[in-house]
Amino acid sequence: MNSTETNQNARSVASTQSEMTEIILPNDTNTLGNLLGGRLMHFIDLTGAMAAYRHTRTHIVTASMDHIDFIQPVHVGDLLILKSSVNRAFTTSLEVGVKVWVENTQAASMLHVASAYLVFVAIDEQGRRQKIPQLLPETPNELRRYADALLRREHREAESARRKQERLAHADHNDPLPAGR
Repeated sequence: MNSTETNQNARSVASTQSEMTEIILPNDTNTLGNLLGGRLMHFIDLTGAMAAYRHTRTHIVTASMDHIDFIQPVHVGDLLILKSSVNRAFTTSLEVGVKVWVENTQAASMLHVASAYLVFVAIDEQGRRQKIPQLLPETPNELRRYADALLRREHREAESARRKQERLAHADHNDPLPAGR
């Protein structure tokens, strides 16, 4: 895809928005009846992937979930509502934000319970990276998230370089734990 095609295929944030609702059942929870963190992460990954797929319209893979906040517990019987949209598209990767609410239907209340940022990479059938369309942020919130996504990307890249240097400096093939442990 050349730059002219990329500009012509640019997509709005609204066109990427996705929503998923799940009822929390006993097999989703721990012994206290609270939603398992790993299960919530799975739901977040699925909802984020929907937004990424809507934007790229090709195969995508999860590259990272670099930030997640668990704000409140979610209980058996609650309705979990997850909403996602693309924050920024780069050359072959994109950042997606996911926000999660719980709806207590008996109390008729909604509560923000989690937020996360994920990075997806667009690939073809052979696993090669694919160029993706640009994102067109329009509203003040979309423009803020667009700018913030670049800052998070720069932080991820700096952290990745730091970890790589740490691994090289502490390379010990007999140590089964990661460097720094």
